[in-house]
Amino acid sequence: MGVVRAAFVVGGDEKGGACMAHIVILLACAVAIYLSCEWFVNAVEWLGHRLNLGTMAVGTVLAAFGTALPESVVTLVAVTTGTTADVRYIGVGAAMGGPLVLATVAYGVTGAVLLLRRRARSREKVLVGVGAATLVRRSVIESEDAHSRAGAEFTTSQTERLARDQRWFMAVFVVKVALGLVAFAFKPWLGVLFFAVYGVYFWREVRGGQDSGAAEDLEPLKLQPSASRPATVAVLAQTLGALAVIFVSSQLFVHQLDVIAPMLGLSGAVTALLLSPIATELPEIMNAIIWVRQGKTELALANISGAMMIQATVPSGLGLLFTDWHLDHALLWSGAITMVAITYLLATMRANKLTPTRLAISALLYLVFAAGLVLILA
Repeated sequence: MGVVRAAFVVGGDEKGGACMAHIVILLACAVAIYLSCEWFVNAVEWLGHRLNLGTMAVGTVLAAFGTALPESVVTLVAVTTGTTADVRYIGVGAAMGGPLVLATVAYGVTGAVLLLRRRARSREKVLVGVGAATLVRRSVIESEDAHSRAGAEFTTSQTERLARDQRWFMAVFVVKVALGLVAFAFKPWLGVLFFAVYGVYFWREVRGGQDSGAAEDLEPLKLQPSASRPATVAVLAQTLGALAVIFVSSQLFVHQLDVIAPMLGLSGAVTALLLSPIATELPEIMNAIIWVRQGKTELALANISGAMMIQATVPSGLGLLFTDWHLDHALLWSGAITMVAITYLLATMRANKLTPTRLAISALLYLVFAAGLVLILA
């Protein structure tokens, strides 16, 4: 009996050690993704400057396409080479889960970071004015309160552009969810229309606001920190190198989740529909954090909304072309929460009441999705 107990303890220790090792790798991947995203956003701003793209096109097109490309490749591989319906389902799930995470978690994290940044600025103002005692402190607090009540954290141009992108997304997303409820002969060929929609969006973004993106406003390229105008080869090398690290780290992160989840008693369905989408959207979330930290809120919002447009069109088009594109209850639930999140944002912007706090509230909808998913899968 003692031998059996000893073997059990040893086996438990080995299992716990293996789990801890995977958790360490998971955290290392998260750090690698963040650091590579810092290099990526630094390089992609210079790339946009070299291509003479508008500032917002850097976020909605270049950054969004770069970070969403690896996920689209995963979807392409799953739906075209998957030998079973379960494997192809992964591609369909990615096409639905990505927009959900961006509409809830990504916007929520952006709002939370904006709140933290605003509070940090408030403390700095108070410290600077400490010599003027209570008068300065009171004026700062009153100014911040008035600023918050007016919803002035976002400029009119920011909210108008974000609202326009979300309306584009909502129109496409409603159609793709509706197609998941019906079946007809030429349904697969509608996938081509989704590619065409993104082509139109891409063209509008590139043509919609070209500027020189003054180089003096850009941080030095990390590969050439002493160069006032880095070489194009260096810009491309840093962009592609950072993307490669992001792709490898993201895939390794997802793999660690797949291994850890069973050890924690989580089902494969919960991992695939609840945890993996967050892992695959980590680059967009990290980009948003970095740009907000740098005071470039417009780029942070543009990166998320641009990535949402890619997620709504390219993976969906692939899913329509290579699968039957049938959405089960879990995927329909994710679609419903995504539409609720976008409706909430559009209503808030329409009332001119978009603030970091209200943006942060979006993340709570992912908890609603998680609660509903558990009930569905049960």
